[in-house]
Amino acid sequence: MNISSKLLSDVVDVFASLPGIGKKTALRLALHMLNSDEAYTIDFCTALADMKANIRFCQQCNNISDQDLCSICVSPRRDPSLICVVENLKDLMAIENTGHYQGLYHILGALISPIDGIGPEQLDIPKLVERAAKPETKELIMAVSPSIEGETTIFYLSKQLADIDVKISNIARGVSFGGELHYADEITLGRSILSRTPYQK
Repeated sequence: MNISSKLLSDVVDVFASLPGIGKKTALRLALHMLNSDEAYTIDFCTALADMKANIRFCQQCNNISDQDLCSICVSPRRDPSLICVVENLKDLMAIENTGHYQGLYHILGALISPIDGIGPEQLDIPKLVERAAKPETKELIMAVSPSIEGETTIFYLSKQLADIDVKISNIARGVSFGGELHYADEITLGRSILSRTPYQK
């Protein structure tokens, strides 16, 4: 792409480094910023800088938050007896968008994958075990991608939770095996949560 200004070209390169953004879209975004008034551009950059500098992770569930605990964990409308276990933030957001789940969450941060060098010690499992042992916790819903890595992770978690009196359930198989959870449509994902089944150890 032939751009006469190196300054503009640098901004295009920055936008093009974002996932799903090609060079043409990056150029369109860069030109939009160039043609916007200075206050808009400053506000845009300030919002990004503030997010990067000040965003936190919930001390209870690992969700993104502006405080020590996220808005989901502190909400009186949520059912504290349910904890939905997900791999990452994108999966949490996908489930929230269905509007079918009103419990709490726990983000593991990854799935066990020996081939990728990811072992149990790299997942936030100790905190989950601690939360599962609390009297108010009645059910853990394993809402991880239906894959070899997901099944391995659920199996490992079930062994770690074997001595705790808590129900473990799986989301229904509306989500195809090998697919990533956050790519499932909201209706399918919502039904998978509502139609969850007990995990067979």
